Amino acid sequence: MDVLAGLIQTAFLAGGVLALAALGEVLAERVGVVNLGVEGLIALGAMTGIAVVSVAPVPWLGFSAALLVGLVAGMVFALATVVVRANQVLAGLALTYIGLGLAATLGKPFSGSPAAATFAKVDIPILSDLPFWGRALFSHNILVYIIFLALPVLVHYVMFYTRHGLNMRAVGENPAAADAAGISVMKMRFWYTSLGASLAAGAGGYLTLAFVPSWSEGVVSGRGWIAVALVIFAGFRPINVVLAALLFGFITALGFVGQARNWPVAASVLAMLPYLGTIALMILPVLAWQKMRRIMAAPEGLTQPYFRDDR
Repeated sequence: MDVLAGLIQTAFLAGGVLALAALGEVLAERVGVVNLGVEGLIALGAMTGIAVVSVAPVPWLGFSAALLVGLVAGMVFALATVVVRANQVLAGLALTYIGLGLAATLGKPFSGSPAAATFAKVDIPILSDLPFWGRALFSHNILVYIIFLALPVLVHYVMFYTRHGLNMRAVGENPAAADAAGISVMKMRFWYTSLGASLAAGAGGYLTLAFVPSWSEGVVSGRGWIAVALVIFAGFRPINVVLAALLFGFITALGFVGQARNWPVAASVLAMLPYLGTIALMILPVLAWQKMRRIMAAPEGLTQPYFRDDR
């Protein structure tokens, strides 16, 4: 039971990176912009978080700096894809390689060094003392509670229960109709794409300040690509995305436990589990029935630049 409790606890920690990055991607894709630069953004955020806490050992400063760096990078990406109307796929790939390259170069002085400050666990009174469930669910750092409870509920409410959310989804589904209704398509796309990039970089800050308390080149390990895949698998819905991220966190934690307890499985196979899971979950919608494919359909205007003259 202690092993299982530890497994669930680690699943939340590992899944937090994917959940925050995927929530950011949901915001961007719901307004019609696909950002394939998530991998690079996570790397930039991870390096920034470590760099900032090495100067000022306050984890909130490092995490905030990661969010800010992501916002700036997201604004540059949005300028290219929304204003200039560059190809979203190519711009996203460019952002990935630029982010990975910058993080590797600027992060060399901090490579291998432990974080000077990290987010400590916050035990919820009474609940954290419960047998089994206390350790598994109620003994995490503050970011875990925000990412898995507050943020997805907030995003879901705004997206599906407010007029602003209706406008947001209209921009992603039919930008011409949204424009005719008086909604600023370019403004909506620009800022939600930038905000989504900010959350992706924040996921990097979470990675090095709450999960793996150090920076090294390659620490992201493909998590950005998994986050993009999770958005598709979860049908572009914030709560579904967080649950899918938790599932992948559990798969990752399973690999950690397997290596720690010397299971008769090769370490390379255990390390592959999250990526094998990604492939499996991408195949499922193809094999699902027609109704499921309709529920999980992407916004109609995704990846399509909007030209007002074509309205």
